[in-house]
Amino acid sequence: MSSPAYPEDIKTDRPDSPYVSPSLANSPEVPHAQLQLSQRPPVDYSSFSAFTSSLWRRFVSIWTKRFILSLLAGQVVSLCITCTNVTTTELVNRNWALPTTQTFFLYFSLFVIYTPYTIYQYGFVGWLKMIYKDGWKYIILAACDVEGNFLVVKAYQYTTLLSCMLLDAWAIPVCLLFGWIYMRPKYHWTQLLGVVICVGGLGMLVASDEITDKDWPALSRAKGDVFMLVGASLYGFTNATEEFFVRRSPLYEVVGQLGMWGVLINGIQAAGLEHHAMTTASWNGTTIGLLVAYTAAMFILYTVAPILYRMASSAYYNLSLLSSDFYGLLFGLFLFHYSVYWLYFPAFAVVLLGLIIYFWHATPEEQGKLDPRAPEYVNQRNGNSTRIVGQV
Repeated sequence: MSSPAYPEDIKTDRPDSPYVSPSLANSPEVPHAQLQLSQRPPVDYSSFSAFTSSLWRRFVSIWTKRFILSLLAGQVVSLCITCTNVTTTELVNRNWALPTTQTFFLYFSLFVIYTPYTIYQYGFVGWLKMIYKDGWKYIILAACDVEGNFLVVKAYQYTTLLSCMLLDAWAIPVCLLFGWIYMRPKYHWTQLLGVVICVGGLGMLVASDEITDKDWPALSRAKGDVFMLVGASLYGFTNATEEFFVRRSPLYEVVGQLGMWGVLINGIQAAGLEHHAMTTASWNGTTIGLLVAYTAAMFILYTVAPILYRMASSAYYNLSLLSSDFYGLLFGLFLFHYSVYWLYFPAFAVVLLGLIIYFWHATPEEQGKLDPRAPEYVNQRNGNSTRIVGQV
């Protein structure tokens, strides 16, 4: 069997409770799991020349291999989000509006790729034990992810584009809150400044859309805004929770379980809410091709996102998504003949600046312990591997 992504995760003992941080000091067999913390060069205020020199040293220290890969991975997932928005718009224009059915193919692809590999690593009996003992937490994760996707798509049908873009950013403080609850990172004020700068870039993008009249009238603004707030809250919760899981468990276990339970929950919901619309929707080669493109983009996103959680954090992932509107403009230039408004380009630069400022003082390694372990009751096939995906 060819291995999908994440074959390198290791097997060591893992505490039964998912809320107890493992002790790395007593794990000599996995020295690579120790956090390699690095200090930023201090800023020297003794003179102007010393100040500028120390600022330059601090700036250079940010550009580590881990940070560069995190920045690139963030733009990959942002581009994937843009692809899903474009394909969804094209599907709706072709009389195909089944949001729950649309995401079913995503969860099914995650299930058929990552679950067999989990069974290969753990053995069928070990996989069943994992479901019996830890399945409940993955059910909660999958349910929140499915409903978050559903509510956000429904929100676009009721409220305005301006409200959707602004309220979707609510996922950022929710993610920061739950990330702090799970992993207790010490947020520095420069990280909060980076968040504010990124949201400022989002505000410039929203202003651009408003000026160029890309908004639409609201059918029921109150209902749509509530849908978007709840959906964004679920997004923030699932991102932080998945980060907590993938920092402690093999990636293929977490993503495979998300896909398996997502298929069940999503399938039941689609059968209950969209069974009639399935028969009236337009099924042809074009819609099937758009569904394949949507599923491929989402599959890449759901594969890269947990790696980004390990390299940086789920909060950094959410901040990276704020640049997706800029990529949407690039798609719109060719597909929908949008006009270019000058404010898009400085807005994109402001978002990237915020992503750099976020790690001006803190380092990616300080965002949480990275110690993935297969369950202690599992005899993992590649138990002697010393590599961890996301450990850069």
